[in-house]
Amino acid sequence: MRRTRILTAVLAVAAGLLAGTPPALAAEAPARAAGKAAVAADTYTWKNARVDGGGFVPGIVFNRSEKNLAYARTDIGGAYRWVQSSKTWTPLLDSVGWADWGHTGVVSLASDSADPDKVYAAVGTYTNGWDPTNGAVLRSADRGASWQKADLPFKLGGNMPGRGMGERLAVDPNKNSVLYLGAPSGKGLWRSTDSGASWSQVTNFPNAGTYAQDPTDTSGYASDNQGIVWVTFDESTGSSGHATQTVYVGVADKDNAVYRSTDGGASWSRLPGQPTGYLAHKGVLDAVNGYLYLAYSDTGGPYDGGKGRLWRYATGTGTWKDISPAAEADTYYGFSGLTVDRQHPGTVMATAYSSWWPDTQIFRSTDRGGTWTKAWDYTSYPDRSNRYTMDVSSVPWLSWGANPSPPEQAPKLGWMTEALEIDPFDSDRMMYGTGATVYGTENLTNWDGGSKFTITPMVRGLEETAVNDLAAPPSGGAQLLSALGDIGGFRHTDLGKVPPMMYTSPNFTSTTSLDFAESDPGTVVRVGHLDSGPHVAFSTDNGANWFAGTDPAGVSGGGTVAAAADGSRFVWSPEGTGVKHASGFGTSWSASSGIPSGAVVESDRVDPKTFYGFKSGKFYVSSDGGATFTASQAAGLPSGDSVRFKALPGTKGDVWLAGGASDGAYGLWHSTDGGATFTKVPGVDQADTVGFGRAAPGASYQTLFTSAKIGGVRGIFRSTDKGATWTRINDDAHQWGWTGAAITGDPRVYGRVYVSTNGRGIVYGDTAGTGDGGGSTDPVPTGACAVTYKVTNQWSGGFQADVSLANTGSAAWTGWSLDWTFPDGQKVTQMWNADPTQSGPAVTAKNLGWNARVAAGSSVSFGFTGSWSGSNAKPTSFRLGDRTCTVS
Repeated sequence: MRRTRILTAVLAVAAGLLAGTPPALAAEAPARAAGKAAVAADTYTWKNARVDGGGFVPGIVFNRSEKNLAYARTDIGGAYRWVQSSKTWTPLLDSVGWADWGHTGVVSLASDSADPDKVYAAVGTYTNGWDPTNGAVLRSADRGASWQKADLPFKLGGNMPGRGMGERLAVDPNKNSVLYLGAPSGKGLWRSTDSGASWSQVTNFPNAGTYAQDPTDTSGYASDNQGIVWVTFDESTGSSGHATQTVYVGVADKDNAVYRSTDGGASWSRLPGQPTGYLAHKGVLDAVNGYLYLAYSDTGGPYDGGKGRLWRYATGTGTWKDISPAAEADTYYGFSGLTVDRQHPGTVMATAYSSWWPDTQIFRSTDRGGTWTKAWDYTSYPDRSNRYTMDVSSVPWLSWGANPSPPEQAPKLGWMTEALEIDPFDSDRMMYGTGATVYGTENLTNWDGGSKFTITPMVRGLEETAVNDLAAPPSGGAQLLSALGDIGGFRHTDLGKVPPMMYTSPNFTSTTSLDFAESDPGTVVRVGHLDSGPHVAFSTDNGANWFAGTDPAGVSGGGTVAAAADGSRFVWSPEGTGVKHASGFGTSWSASSGIPSGAVVESDRVDPKTFYGFKSGKFYVSSDGGATFTASQAAGLPSGDSVRFKALPGTKGDVWLAGGASDGAYGLWHSTDGGATFTKVPGVDQADTVGFGRAAPGASYQTLFTSAKIGGVRGIFRSTDKGATWTRINDDAHQWGWTGAAITGDPRVYGRVYVSTNGRGIVYGDTAGTGDGGGSTDPVPTGACAVTYKVTNQWSGGFQADVSLANTGSAAWTGWSLDWTFPDGQKVTQMWNADPTQSGPAVTAKNLGWNARVAAGSSVSFGFTGSWSGSNAKPTSFRLGDRTCTVS
């Protein structure tokens, strides 16, 4: 499951989407001037549609002096602080604005052990031209609640090769006004003596690094010098208020990987006797026993690494010892994750971060690396014995819906496991990062006693998906459908719960576009990337289940896709070939004429034969189901391809178009004649997305939402009067970097908006007075009922089921509560589209606020995941109030 975190931001930069100016500090815009849109402000509550994780966590940092204070860094999605009371993570960099979007990439974190209120973050996403800004060091005196910034004269690479090495940023534990920062790109070692307010290069540091992943890469991504990769202080060589004298520095140089100063940074020298031929990913010091432990790999990671070693350096004698748990010839991976148990410093752990198949490996020694045990080992190949059990019921999609053959298992122990930390105050708690989540345990020492320790996701609140597209159907069980990078996407039936599984059958590595049929929301189509297999899939049940379509020749990637208003046909603009159209579910595609390859395609939401396209300043229209397109005569549209547009539900030919670039046409346009002509919306300086939601009370036109610059302010805006006036609905504390991929309102809840981010997941907002909707009082429905209960997926110890409850009586229900008893003691672990309670085998599923009413002759559906043992027989009786429902 090798996954990349590059694509979304790179495409955005290449398309010129990130050329906005910094947002103003105040939410209120100046009074309306000539040519300016009126701008107001509103108070919104912002949350994430829960996915829990979804991206690479390359660093976890525990404070060494305060219990339960920990931080995590992500490669593109900001930084987080652990909240022990709820065992969740809270985001710390949501205030990063549009112009500084690169500062959502965090290359290093440092928590001050002398003053735990202080925390530092080195930020910047790319060291090449993909990121338009230089890096910075952010400093906080309130644990990340607010920040001050020190700009740097070079770029940093939170999403560059080598980002799992570290930590590159470190605070002197004895004199906390002193910090060091290792820079990439040959920029060397930097130091601050005023608590991060200003920085200067350590000019006498002898080596700025030599290693690049691929020196021939002309993009500057893989060819960048990975530079100075970690800084470690020997706290035993200083005292409170006096600078630490011995400092170790790791350098991306296979022949000269470790340097040391013994005079507080006045001079530096290569550490004598060190091994060569490898890069030192981590250097972790046990000052109590005088050992520096080093994890080596032959490459910089996080995806690559074919050989590795673990070494121990005795700081008192200068003696080196190879303490690797496997012979060099037997390694097919590098080492990176490395930690010491501060309660028992002789205990050391390390990860084989690049062991992709069959799984990652974690090693543990309780005798300073003299002997090692493994998290898993083979009994008789391919069978394996694990020292751990995994419980992913809180984030069930981590199994990827896989059923692999041994020695692989689902869920995997992990991959890209470069972050590994034992809690310095609790030997039983360990956390480690993977390419998709943070895992952890709270009974780690079971490892040593021969019993199994339990690994669970410790990731709630940390949302790190990159969002490519969003859709909110007007009916059906799905509240939201998402297209995500790396993990495909989800069908949310409850925004506050983690969906049971990402889209499968097929499981795209990244979904690039999706759409539903406006008058038949059960019909959904999605397209995306897949290394081997089809790039298009369809659903006839509102995204609950999927089946693969057939690719036309030449398809190499997802592109964009549109469903006809009635679901009878589809138009697809894939990567690698031209625009195609099909009747039915894509078993046979035909070429569309009159429209160029790579065009963005959308459908009219009323006329099933009308489709639209845009490419390089031209708008295209088809009235024959996508067979032929004609270029519109509309002029003045953006000349580039940084454009997104949508047709309004309920009105044929009503189209809104957003996009452009700072060096040309940029803004929001509206057409009421099917794209024949467009009128630029006055006062909208820049706009990058457009979407629609439920009309405001008393309004006849649907609510507009956009990520835009209006009245000189960058933000998320809402209009209830066709764009005549606008309300900024986010604020400076809630900006989330780049929000230019997608936006949509909710057709069922006025004011609700779903916002895409590039690394902070799916953010949704509700205006004051609205929310998720509460349930009604205990419902007492009348009339007959019928239930269909279907197990849709089953695996060892778990299963998924869908339930359909039909009102077969003559009067509408204003609420419902369905009861049943499991015959084999099954347990509900998670339910969507209904609120569950369970006592023993007895289960009650009660309506949510938005699906309480069920008209006569209509039905409502919900689903759940559960656990079972022994057998998994279906319930035979369901009751609705005092009535027994018929069962099928």
